[in-house]
Amino acid sequence: MKIRFWGTRGSISKAGKETLRYGGNTSCVELRSAAGTIIALDCGTGAQGLGQELLRDGDSAKRGHILVSHTHWDHIQGFPFFGPLFHAGNEWDIYGPRGLDSSLREALAGQMQYTYSPITLNHLGAQLHYHDLVEGTFEVGDVLVHAQYMNHSALTLGYRLEADGATVVYATDHEPHSLERGVNGYRATGGEDDRHAEFLANADLLIHDAQFTAEEYPTKRGWGHSTIEYVVDVALAAGVRRLALFHHDPMRDDDSLDLLLERARERVTKAGGSLDVFAAAEGESFEVEPAPASPSSRLAPSVSAKSSPALVEQEVLVAVTDPEAIVTLSDAVRADGLSLSIASDVETLSETARAQNPSLLLVDRNLSGRDALEICRGIRAEEGAWGAEVPFVVIAESERDVNMEAGTHSGVTDWLVAPFSSAYARSRIRAWLLRAACRWQCAPFPEDEEQRIRTLHGLGILDTAPEERFDRCTRIAAALFDVPIALVSLVDTNRQWFKSRYGLDVAETPREQAFCAHAILHEDILLIPDTLLDDRFAENPLVTGEPRVRFYAGCPLSLADGTRLGTLCLIDHQPRDFDQRRLALMRDVARMIEREIAGSTGAEEHTTEPSLTEHG
Repeated sequence: MKIRFWGTRGSISKAGKETLRYGGNTSCVELRSAAGTIIALDCGTGAQGLGQELLRDGDSAKRGHILVSHTHWDHIQGFPFFGPLFHAGNEWDIYGPRGLDSSLREALAGQMQYTYSPITLNHLGAQLHYHDLVEGTFEVGDVLVHAQYMNHSALTLGYRLEADGATVVYATDHEPHSLERGVNGYRATGGEDDRHAEFLANADLLIHDAQFTAEEYPTKRGWGHSTIEYVVDVALAAGVRRLALFHHDPMRDDDSLDLLLERARERVTKAGGSLDVFAAAEGESFEVEPAPASPSSRLAPSVSAKSSPALVEQEVLVAVTDPEAIVTLSDAVRADGLSLSIASDVETLSETARAQNPSLLLVDRNLSGRDALEICRGIRAEEGAWGAEVPFVVIAESERDVNMEAGTHSGVTDWLVAPFSSAYARSRIRAWLLRAACRWQCAPFPEDEEQRIRTLHGLGILDTAPEERFDRCTRIAAALFDVPIALVSLVDTNRQWFKSRYGLDVAETPREQAFCAHAILHEDILLIPDTLLDDRFAENPLVTGEPRVRFYAGCPLSLADGTRLGTLCLIDHQPRDFDQRRLALMRDVARMIEREIAGSTGAEEHTTEPSLTEHG
């Protein structure tokens, strides 16, 4: 992958002779894969220069992607000035965090209203596709992207990008989850900071917000930015190879940044590390070299949230006694149009929760003499309780009250440490609700995954043209079982690809969404009579969105040695079930497909007939 910095400044652009070396434009980083995929990370004022460069290249401007971390102005002000968007025939995908009640498109259009801009979205001639994201995984061309929430005063996503054997992490506008880590540096103690370190793990290049110093941080807490001390320490702990200090404070000139860079490098030396640290400079470009043995990523749920339920139709229950905290949290909840209930003691908390069935609990560390950890443990332990899965967040008056290890054992989801602003609380509340509302179970890898993938790739069947001998099977299956969709699905590393498809337009879907990734874990047919009644699939985008999977049956397709390549899968838009006769017929059709696979590879066909095991 190739990287070029077009904007490295944070908060506001700062032109002038004092910022010539590191640049004065706000956040924008260009990434290009070896296959030619073009990604702009954020669209601050630096995006104007990137756009002009792409237009000069000609074809480079025609197809690309913009990953927006969040919609604060220093990350989107270049959007109305990004040249490729004005040319008909160009096609660009725009990605960014979804809100609770507004879309990414609406947010970008906001800064282009009549009052602020002579240009509106209607002036953009290119074909634009907007993608509202939650945490998880998706693919941009040949680049695998993992998105994870940062800790900022607006809902913000960091991006982990993997291609060409290398990993780049873009983590801007992120603040440590505790004052102590911001001042003294990162140390592993559990919770969200450790989760952040895992997100950065083994990156070949980390581009990280490092706007403040430890001395500045106490007066800047809640502004949503990291200290150099924290960033260096978390990068060392995560095994990062190169660190680019990013999102430079607009009050720092080039000489000041030189001093901070020296300070960061001294911290690495003192820790005995080999981390290569540099300060991101506008115009700097280089190729990211992969480590000799880069570990492969595990898949997370997809970031697609196109058809999730109306997230504003949720109830937040606040059980705190401090009047100031009540006002702050109430403002944060109501700002997004969420419903709010307030409890002042444990009894009211319990009664209100059972009556209102809240989507989120925010509870004092000590509520009317009861420890919040004890309260949480009791809620989780109740058989059939309303709160078995609801996010439970403890409000602590200081970091001394935080007991991360005990909280985890009690079932606590997270901690919110005072003092906090309404804007900060609002972002955290959004993240907790979105994590809970947009989730499903991703299939684990089979025990023979590495060998299975090598075998599948060795067959030479992936990405081949349609063949009548396979299409005949799916047509027969659709008619025989009276289903609208029948597929021959092959489960690849990060996708399921359809060798044959009847009733479906798309040629592949992400593996983390794939029902067939679950089916290959079983010897016999995986049967899901009603996806909405199965916690593994009820909120899967393939269920909540097109193709609206309501019924699924998947019969593994195996080679003679037992390697499961994929499935014959049947899909319907309504609940149904299969009796033993239909299940036996489905196995027969699957054996026909296995013969075709064996015939094209010279492998022996799979003839064993396992006994039926129903799942779901």
